[in-house]
Amino acid sequence: MEAISIGLLGLGTVGSGVVQIIKNHQDKLIHQVGCPVVIKKILVQDVHKSRPVYVDPTILTSNPEEIILDQDIDVVIEVMGGVQETKDYLLTALRQGKHVVTANKDLMALHGSELLTVASEYGCDLYYEASVAGGIPILRGLVDGLASDRITQMMGIVNGTTNYILTKMSDEGRSYEEVLKEAQVLGFAEADPTSDVEGLDAARKMTILATLGFSMHIDLDDVKVSGISSVTEEDLSYGKQLGYTMKLIGFAHREGEKVEVSVAPTFLSNNHPLASVQNEYNAVYVYGEAVGETMFYGPGAGSLPTATSIVSDLVGVIKNLRLGVNGRSAVTPQYPKMLKENEEKFSKYFLRIHVQDEVGVFADITSIFAKYGVSFEKILQLPIKKHETSEIVLVTHKASLTNYDKILLELNDLHAVKEIKSAYRVVRKSL
Repeated sequence: MEAISIGLLGLGTVGSGVVQIIKNHQDKLIHQVGCPVVIKKILVQDVHKSRPVYVDPTILTSNPEEIILDQDIDVVIEVMGGVQETKDYLLTALRQGKHVVTANKDLMALHGSELLTVASEYGCDLYYEASVAGGIPILRGLVDGLASDRITQMMGIVNGTTNYILTKMSDEGRSYEEVLKEAQVLGFAEADPTSDVEGLDAARKMTILATLGFSMHIDLDDVKVSGISSVTEEDLSYGKQLGYTMKLIGFAHREGEKVEVSVAPTFLSNNHPLASVQNEYNAVYVYGEAVGETMFYGPGAGSLPTATSIVSDLVGVIKNLRLGVNGRSAVTPQYPKMLKENEEKFSKYFLRIHVQDEVGVFADITSIFAKYGVSFEKILQLPIKKHETSEIVLVTHKASLTNYDKILLELNDLHAVKEIKSAYRVVRKSL
């Protein structure tokens, strides 16, 4: 075969990693696909800017049409980010008969269905492994490795920033604000960390995972999201006393024909495999009816780990080219979207409540839980002397989200309850 020509959209951290791998692993690539792989053109904002990796200045361009309309370019690799403008570029590239590899989670979560449809119409491949968990081959694992199984649940730590923050808070007893500043200095958190710490980044990734894993079109709006910005050192300390570790967990569960997808700070029992995932690392725990429990673990971001997934997708595209089967890999969702109602969503919950330190208060609280048929698994009660207040920490047995919300409302209306300090989902190892 003649050399495969690549057009690269973006030359930032990940784009530089793609250039390095294609250059340094050329022998491996030729052995895998039977031909050289050549980057013909790279789209950048400033062609004169100094780069962390050397590229021939003549292949740099600030004009996207030199890539997406070039008939000699076979595959477009997109690592520039953005949504609407990037979507337009990729749609044009697909309609020009070019195959696409992207790492853009925002784009795929919002417009993946449209892009995959156009790719299929024009006989093109569209691969996006790096959009979910960087260097972890989770999408390939679901689509190929677990293709014969029926996935019932996926739980994931899919955001390295929040996992780094929670790890440091838990291990070192430091505040959220302090650790966030450190993460920004080290480059683990953006200057504006909102997308990460409020759970939106993880929600986009869970949208992609749930759509593939459940073969059902899930929209970003279907994902219930909460972040970690209100998590305190006291929450983590109480969790430790009760045998739990806090993680921001993306949760996708199928029961019968209905599914639920959410992202929330969650207390995991210490024997859960995800509880041991530290710092900026990611992991996805997958339950299949046939295979049982599996876990995918590794670096969820970074130049070379993410570039590894991208170039692996590129190898898949080129192998399809050699076999003449491009455009046939996208499988439309098998099932219509059916979401659980709140009364069908069950979980255990951790509650930390400040109450008046007086006789009968605990009885009033337990009566509210009893009213909705919710019992307690663990209880701590500690006095707060300065304020004549007691702190009650509860872990419930499983309750429906409907009943849980009603309990919170009634607790807030109870005269003796001064404040519900925190409330989190709890997950043990076994379902």
